[in-house]
Amino acid sequence: MTDFFDSPEGRRIAYDHRPGKGPGVMFLHGLHSDMTGTKATALDAWAAETGRAFLRFDCSGHGQSSGVYAETSVAEWYQDARSVLLNLAEGPQILVGSSMGGWLALLLARECPEKVAGLVTIAAAADFTEDGYWASFSPDQQARLMEQGYLDLHHGGPVPYRISRKFIVDGRDHFVLRSPLSLPFPTRLLQGSEDRAVPPDWAVKLFHHASGPDIRLTMVKGADHNFSAPDNLVLITATIDEISPI
Repeated sequence: MTDFFDSPEGRRIAYDHRPGKGPGVMFLHGLHSDMTGTKATALDAWAAETGRAFLRFDCSGHGQSSGVYAETSVAEWYQDARSVLLNLAEGPQILVGSSMGGWLALLLARECPEKVAGLVTIAAAADFTEDGYWASFSPDQQARLMEQGYLDLHHGGPVPYRISRKFIVDGRDHFVLRSPLSLPFPTRLLQGSEDRAVPPDWAVKLFHHASGPDIRLTMVKGADHNFSAPDNLVLITATIDEISPI
């Protein structure tokens, strides 16, 4: 059953908390997704079967949480994730972050290491606002975005996709790959070789950039960005069990 939490920033965050044994698992969804996605629901079913505590939520502007997507960015999404971790999670958590959620999980791991028992990222889109969107824009597009405050991208559909200046600028305030990144707990980076949204070499870059005593990268041949095929879902749960058996 979905519950709601009023964050210190005044946003109403939808979440689902399944009690159970710890360390609990906290799932962070990707961009334009929510806590009802395939990976989130599969993890919830696994948690119910194994008795593991499980916590999932919708970032503001996504799912059932308050806010309009176009008015939010990684700044708000990180605040949401931090508020959920500090106020709703019981004890240190195994953070499982998918795509954008992987970036948020890395931010939490850096800022709140005492609340992290382990980390599993799935196609982590670290710093994607800069290395994905901004890097793909022409100099003219970059100048137009900064001058007028937004840039409309046309991908053949009836409605253009708008990127705001806030989206880019807030991303720059939350980089994790431009300064040292210590991950002093078991860390597993999962990545599909056929991912077209988050290039596989981003996972390799993150693997080499982060420091820690127990960091491993698993590249799954043939897996795409969704990473939701049955064997992919089994790998995610097996990875959680491997770093934190109950």
